[in-house]
Amino acid sequence: MSPEDRPPSTVADYDDARRRARLAETRPGHGWLRLRRTRVVLTRLSLIPLLLLVLFAQYLAVDVGPERARLARTEPAVLPIAAPVPEARGTAVFDMTGLGTLDATDTARALPSLTRLGSVWAVRYDNTGIDTKVISDLILKVTEAAHIDNIVLVGHSMGGVIALEIGQRIHTDSTKRLQAVLLDCTPVNLDAVRPESRNQGEDLLRWAGWLPGIRESRALRLLVETYSRRDRFVDKSTLPPIVHLERLRTVVGEVLRQKVGNPDAASNGLIESQFRAIVAGGAVDDLRAMAKPANGKPRPAIAFVRPANPERDPIVDVEDSHRVLIDRVGGVDGTLLVTLTRGTGHANPAQQPSAYNKVIEQQIVPFVRLTRNQELVAAGR
Repeated sequence: MSPEDRPPSTVADYDDARRRARLAETRPGHGWLRLRRTRVVLTRLSLIPLLLLVLFAQYLAVDVGPERARLARTEPAVLPIAAPVPEARGTAVFDMTGLGTLDATDTARALPSLTRLGSVWAVRYDNTGIDTKVISDLILKVTEAAHIDNIVLVGHSMGGVIALEIGQRIHTDSTKRLQAVLLDCTPVNLDAVRPESRNQGEDLLRWAGWLPGIRESRALRLLVETYSRRDRFVDKSTLPPIVHLERLRTVVGEVLRQKVGNPDAASNGLIESQFRAIVAGGAVDDLRAMAKPANGKPRPAIAFVRPANPERDPIVDVEDSHRVLIDRVGGVDGTLLVTLTRGTGHANPAQQPSAYNKVIEQQIVPFVRLTRNQELVAAGR
């Protein structure tokens, strides 16, 4: 039977005009007579905040929430590394690592020469931030339990700023004697941080101030860490600037391995707290407080380890820190030793352990003992 022979009720109606009319009748806003187009546009625009709100909720739940829960379980600690040589049993050495790292265990293990100064402990920071009072109290609690009266602090790079603040607390506010502070390529003020590294820290502080969840977000950390390294993949010598994709891929891979996917990497909040400690500039005041006796206790020795060639340190202007240290604790009657290492870069004991251990054994240990004896004689003991 042909379509013409079928009853009228069985003939399909494919009228395109009727279909379009029906779609128009069911379209949102069909019944609006006044300002229909404006009202439709505003209705559609109102859906954008709703979509953004849904995406933000997913960002908090999937990216920020799990990391925030993990960080809430971290806390500062001091971890035993090595026993001292017999003649150094009355002293404890606490090692503190630098910016962007969490635990000084590997660094302390690379420096067995520290056992000539005392029993060696590694400081593990709280990944939510730095609280030097809490760390100071931990150190005092450990030394009190072990019946140890003398303390040596070792700080690598930014860890030296933390060591100075803790050292000031121990020297002026405790009964323990601060025997020495060892500073490894430490920037004692913000001017000693080279501009490119300073810019990375300032970028983090700027972004952390207005991006919600940046202290915990792994996605935003990838973005911020990559952006802070933009000089490595953006060529600004041309207009417009050129992004080298191969270099960008290298930087992203480095950030993913070292910062985002590494459970031992410092959190955004810890890095922010560490950098703020440099910006606050309290290291100079801490040095001033340790440059004189306190509560009947003699002054501690201050040792500064730096590359002989300052250009080998791409992060810290070690000559700037060197000058400040001479002004604060050096001079004829000072307690400062500066050691120049060959072939080392920025605070890298794990990469150059032989050079560091040689300097500690041959220069720093004798200097600390000599300073201790001289200070005791000067105090009439």
